[in-house]
Amino acid sequence: MTLQDVELLCSEEVRRAIDENIERDPNAVALDRRVPYTQLVATQVKYLQRARRKLPHLYEARCIIPPRAFEQSSSKESAERKAIKGDSLLDLSCGLGIDVIAASRNFKRVVTVERDEVLGAVVRHNLRLLNIDNVEVITADSETYVAECSEHFDWVFIDPDRRSLEGKKMVRMEDCSPNVIELMPRLREVATRVAMKLSPLFDVEEAFRLFPSSEVEVVSIGGECKELNIYTDAQEDSLRVAVVGLGEWLYRREDMQSPCATEPFEETEWNYLFIPDVAVQKARVAVRALQGVATLWSNNGYGFSKEAPKGVVPAKVYAIERIERYRPKELKREFKGRGIEILKRDTTLAVETLRKSIGARSGAEAMIAVTTIQAENWVIHIKPVS
Repeated sequence: MTLQDVELLCSEEVRRAIDENIERDPNAVALDRRVPYTQLVATQVKYLQRARRKLPHLYEARCIIPPRAFEQSSSKESAERKAIKGDSLLDLSCGLGIDVIAASRNFKRVVTVERDEVLGAVVRHNLRLLNIDNVEVITADSETYVAECSEHFDWVFIDPDRRSLEGKKMVRMEDCSPNVIELMPRLREVATRVAMKLSPLFDVEEAFRLFPSSEVEVVSIGGECKELNIYTDAQEDSLRVAVVGLGEWLYRREDMQSPCATEPFEETEWNYLFIPDVAVQKARVAVRALQGVATLWSNNGYGFSKEAPKGVVPAKVYAIERIERYRPKELKREFKGRGIEILKRDTTLAVETLRKSIGARSGAEAMIAVTTIQAENWVIHIKPVS
């Protein structure tokens, strides 16, 4: 996308064309000669349709959505729940501006820095459409801006670019742009506290090592780990697990070392299976999160209980019909030709290998969970708890 494209997308003619075609197939729009600037309009129709769920506020306002910025942006849900607020915020990684839009509600003044002048122009336009007037968008390199900054902020927020110039995904903080490790001493001079959004692949223990006295937060949405956030200068090391739409749980760093069960696994004892949410698994606190509710032999495995949970827990719960050792020939007699949903944890057995070995196909006629506990493979026959 170019500045000329942005100017066209701001024009009344193109905005009207996008609105008139918003429900159409983008491919059909691209081939319709009656539509002005067909490729530009078709692309915006495509990404606005995709934004309807992820970024509904941008969809409703018919904001401009550059494709690459959309792919790299936070969702509205995850942006709005970040635990930062105060009088002033310096955002060093504007992008599509989703985190900035959310932060504008929690701060009196927000300064956001974007090195790409096209993205900067897009965000300024979108802010106007959304009636947000307390955000200043500055086109600059974040390292240069921080080096020359004379203002002090309550918070600085940074979401470093995790892709190389060749498009390769980066995980190590030192490889991202800007290099937060290198920049941190200056960030502490510019702001009272620093908040960072990192790749969900980043290691929780490494976050504590690099930034002692911090709150580390793992966020999941719809069973997928979305973000790992760090809030510096907390009173003590703490670990927050946020399952959007379900709840939040706060733990101590020591809870990552909660001991797993060591007693022999007895297949006849259990009535309910718990599948810990990906966020508590990522944080390595599944054992602690289900303490007193279910027994786990691994932070990455299943939890088992005799009773249904009372209250909300960060896990999916299934009723157990029976548990048996993994014997493919016996399972084949029961499942051959049937459509089976197979779940797996803590086992080297692949789903397709399992399905082939028992002669089943993908489907929903039955559900089994497969795991390895104390060197034995187990099959748990389950059904959802209504």
